[in-house]
Amino acid sequence: MILCIQSDERARPDAASRLASEDAAEDDLTVPSSLMITISSPADLAELIDQHLGYSDWVEVTQDRVDLFAEATGDHQWIHVDVERAKDGPFGGTIAHGYLTLSLAPALLKDIIRWENIAMGVNYGLNKVRFPAPVPVGSKIRAGAKLLAAEDRGNGSVQVTIETAFEVDGKDRPACVAELLLRYTFNS
Repeated sequence: MILCIQSDERARPDAASRLASEDAAEDDLTVPSSLMITISSPADLAELIDQHLGYSDWVEVTQDRVDLFAEATGDHQWIHVDVERAKDGPFGGTIAHGYLTLSLAPALLKDIIRWENIAMGVNYGLNKVRFPAPVPVGSKIRAGAKLLAAEDRGNGSVQVTIETAFEVDGKDRPACVAELLLRYTFNS
């Protein structure tokens, strides 16, 4: 396993705590936004089980993205696509579809984990999925990931279970929490 550090000015709680413990002056900090983990073999996963792997960058959820998702899925419920009506609705504006939030998992996880030496990878399914809070259109979300399990499937294949929590910037409750099942086959 290789740990790659990509630096920018957006703070991450784990990195900020570590840097603060080194008595660095907060005003002078450039805090890593992504501590990317590179996985190149099934053996790399063993030491990461039950570990938080990091956070993705923040991504804005726009009305255009929500409208495109509505077109793709046929879910045109007014709380998602009718901006004027949604102003008087329960959320004070349009919100993203829960499944839109969930569908961002592959893109957001690429900020956290780099898979190398892979012949093939597939989304195998989900265990638990919950949508505890809405994602208001115009807000920013990010994903946090924790490796729950890595099961050897033989012939260089592994099934990983990653708990993914989708956070909304400035909100206490996650918008989505899901256990993703992913299968990867490594090159020999």
